[in-house]
Amino acid sequence: MSISHAPPESSEPDISPISASKGDEVDSRAPAVSLDLTLIVPASSRRTRVPRWLRRTAGPVLLLALWQLLSSTGVLTSDVLASPGRIAQVAGDLISDGSLTSAMGTSLQRVAFGLLLGTVVGTGLALVSGLFRIGEDLVDAPVQMLRTVPFVGLIPLFIIWFGIGEAPKVAIITLGVTFPLYLNVYAGIRGVDAQLIEAGESLGLSRWGLVRHVVLPGALPGALTGLRYSLGIAWLALVFAEQINADAGIGFLMVQARDFLRTDVIVVCLIVYAFLGLLADFIVRSLERLLLQWRPTFTGR
Repeated sequence: MSISHAPPESSEPDISPISASKGDEVDSRAPAVSLDLTLIVPASSRRTRVPRWLRRTAGPVLLLALWQLLSSTGVLTSDVLASPGRIAQVAGDLISDGSLTSAMGTSLQRVAFGLLLGTVVGTGLALVSGLFRIGEDLVDAPVQMLRTVPFVGLIPLFIIWFGIGEAPKVAIITLGVTFPLYLNVYAGIRGVDAQLIEAGESLGLSRWGLVRHVVLPGALPGALTGLRYSLGIAWLALVFAEQINADAGIGFLMVQARDFLRTDVIVVCLIVYAFLGLLADFIVRSLERLLLQWRPTFTGR
């Protein structure tokens, strides 16, 4: 009896061409499919990149345009807020007659004296309190109590103590500068890694060597941060200080403009305050870039 064997099924896949459906044509001469790289690149990278300085100035320019439009249509009257064009004209007049430059010089002198005294006092107290435990016990508690007192509230006492000359104005600025510097320098000293102190001691550094090469560099970032805060408060304190029977300075111009309802002069003085504050902050940021290059985490540029 013969047994018929069925042919074995092939394990290879069927590679015969698939028959095209009706209406479809298969062109064997069609070129190979090529990827369009423009479809892969994100649309944001193909878009024309706008310079950052242009993006940063677009907002203020639009605000000035809106301001001028509201002033031109009468929505903002001159007795409420002068127009940008009027303010620019008044600023040019104040510069040409020398009154604005003289006022800026007087105000800068007051801020410089107050900032210098406040830096010396605040940094000195922070060093005493941060480096010595007995200094912390004697200094920190009184400083923490005094810093909660608004320095503006001490103006009457300063007038009684120092009179109405330059001394109370400089004292107010000094007081406003002292406490931010004290807090940041003190926090910077106490925030130095203890392992760095141990490493310095193992290398044979003396106490002064530890302070000079380990503690002070470690506290420098906090000190510069405190200096930035102090500069901002110094200009704020100047505004209050120049209200004390001042006969010169930017605040004196503002008091005169208030008496005569000159909103244009007031806005010019406020712009000068803002410009000087930004300039001072730029100087401190430049110092940070110069003095803190050793920090691996420093990303400013």
